[in-house]
Amino acid sequence: MSPIHDLANQPLTAAPATAKKLEKLGIRRRFDFILHLPLRYEDETHLYPIASAPYGQAVLVEGEVLSQEIQFKPRRQLVVQIEDATATLILRFIHFYPSQQKQLAIGRRVRALGEVRRGFFGDEMVHPKCRDVLPGDGLATSLTPVYPTVAGLAQPVLRRMVQQELKAQPLFETLPPGMAEAERLIPFADAVSILHAPTPDYSVKQLTDPLLPAWQRLKFDELLAQQLSMRLAYRARRQGRAVAIRGDGRLSTPFLNGLPFALTRAQQKVLAEIHADMGAEHPMHRLLQGDVGSGKTVVAALAALAAIEAGFQVALMAPTEILAEQHYLKLSAWLAPLGVDVAWLSGSLRKKQKTDVLARIGDGTARLAVGTHALFQDTVQFAGLGLAIVDEQHRFGVGQRLALKDKGGEPHQLMMSATPIPRTLAMSFFADLDVSVIDELPPGRTPIVTKLINSGRREEIIAFVDKTCRQGQQVYWVCPLIEESETLQLQTAVDTHLQLGEDLPQWKVGLVHGRMKPAEKAAVMAAFAANELQVLVATTVIEVGVDVPNASLMVIEHGERMGLAQLHQLRGRVGRGSAKSVCVLMFETPLSELAKARLKVIYEHTDGFEIARQDLQIRGPGEFLGARQSGAPMLRFANLEEDIALLERARELAPLMLERWPEAVQRHLDRWLAGREHFLKA
Repeated sequence: MSPIHDLANQPLTAAPATAKKLEKLGIRRRFDFILHLPLRYEDETHLYPIASAPYGQAVLVEGEVLSQEIQFKPRRQLVVQIEDATATLILRFIHFYPSQQKQLAIGRRVRALGEVRRGFFGDEMVHPKCRDVLPGDGLATSLTPVYPTVAGLAQPVLRRMVQQELKAQPLFETLPPGMAEAERLIPFADAVSILHAPTPDYSVKQLTDPLLPAWQRLKFDELLAQQLSMRLAYRARRQGRAVAIRGDGRLSTPFLNGLPFALTRAQQKVLAEIHADMGAEHPMHRLLQGDVGSGKTVVAALAALAAIEAGFQVALMAPTEILAEQHYLKLSAWLAPLGVDVAWLSGSLRKKQKTDVLARIGDGTARLAVGTHALFQDTVQFAGLGLAIVDEQHRFGVGQRLALKDKGGEPHQLMMSATPIPRTLAMSFFADLDVSVIDELPPGRTPIVTKLINSGRREEIIAFVDKTCRQGQQVYWVCPLIEESETLQLQTAVDTHLQLGEDLPQWKVGLVHGRMKPAEKAAVMAAFAANELQVLVATTVIEVGVDVPNASLMVIEHGERMGLAQLHQLRGRVGRGSAKSVCVLMFETPLSELAKARLKVIYEHTDGFEIARQDLQIRGPGEFLGARQSGAPMLRFANLEEDIALLERARELAPLMLERWPEAVQRHLDRWLAGREHFLKA
């Protein structure tokens, strides 16, 4: 490996205290300074006469201090007046130090950088950046970069560190010969120099334009590194060895015949893709996504039956106990009549129950184990794990998924998500997985009408709940918290349960929340499913997996506080029967702009993919991805909505680069990922 290549991962030489601060900024090696780009720029290359300094932008002026005083009304502040040959200007400091008073003494000549605005006593700058002017002091020759920093690491110190590395690092090309030119990209060294030390030819506006060639080059390089790392991860998985699993139909055929409905075309298509993967001798890593109510659980059950028919065990893991329990109850009802032993494992089982379940899993009696993260524990040993199914996979950390994978060498993995993944996100962050999409809902599903109602109209909503129950239908009433929070002041589920009991004395009102014991939760859910309870007050534990076709109304309190994915999931709990279904989103005023944007999207759209696309725009990929971000390399510069053309080119060129220029691939990944790709095997 060449010394030039080595520099990409050379460690920092900073003092321990400084290194700790730099680590908070993501700077762990010397080359990270090169990729630590400015947040904004200050223009100290041009000096304005005070009289002609424009409003509404940061400008540099110079003058002599005429006066200085500390005012005490309306609050303590330092007010300084400076003058040049054209006019006077007030410099106002709400927070100041004795050193500033000394610097701005009468008669001193200073330069002030800030935004000029109209004040009560004339034009002024509030909290400008000031420095002394000595005879012969020239202007800056380039715009001044302002970097993201942390407390205790001053901007000039960080700026100096970056400049040192710019001089020391050989900013060689990592793209193969001719690729940058063919893609009309400027050289990497030029891009970095423009962004860290722009010449006076560039304006602040130009430097923050995402279409600037320097930004386009860095975004392309970043997207290419992500695509290369994902393809390498995919290739590594394909090289792994797994047992080919092919079912013989002795369980799945009677199961299909016993269902009260036929599989949709979309379900048949994704099932064929899953069976083909399981029949190969490399481990399946397939993401099964579909909108709320599209029938993913049936597909998962058929995949599990194929593995069981072939003599293997199956593990199904869900992020919450209530969802795992719903899966257990549904799968037991489906598979127990076929003679399949289904085990339930959660952290809340009693010791004797847990010992029994572990023994059944360990000796292979239990063919399907359903549970929460309890399935990760060292005490859980499978006799022959062939398939691991992970529901709502984005809510598990990468480390947790690896722990389950390690239970059985190389089991096939099927990950399910009811949060549809927008195309750009799938192309970028899920490029290492095979993706199957159930893109149609089962027939007979009624469209859900969404209503936005101010919480001040609570009495009308209570009357609507009563009317729904009189028609023989059932109602969910969802509250975000179970305890009062001083900061959020949300009404608790417990209080709501008591209040609705008083408001609706003719109907039975149940309560379910995350802190109840599993047996209590199961009993309440069973009573609701049997229509022994007409109204169910719940926290968001019912977000996924709950299926009661007779429930046709959902009331969600404080809808403005919830994310789009959560609102869409909750809304999907109704509309599962033939009755007209309604979802009422109650909200408190005033609404923030973010809350207005979310409620507008959920009101206007029922398509989960469109909601997910708009959610991605509102939140950005980091929050949207949840736990997966600890594995997939996150994007710092590229924007999935803006840079779709660059993403598509990177996606096309990555396999070509892997095939023809493997050395360039390694250099490129060293530069951009710096060892952060270790979790990609999850």
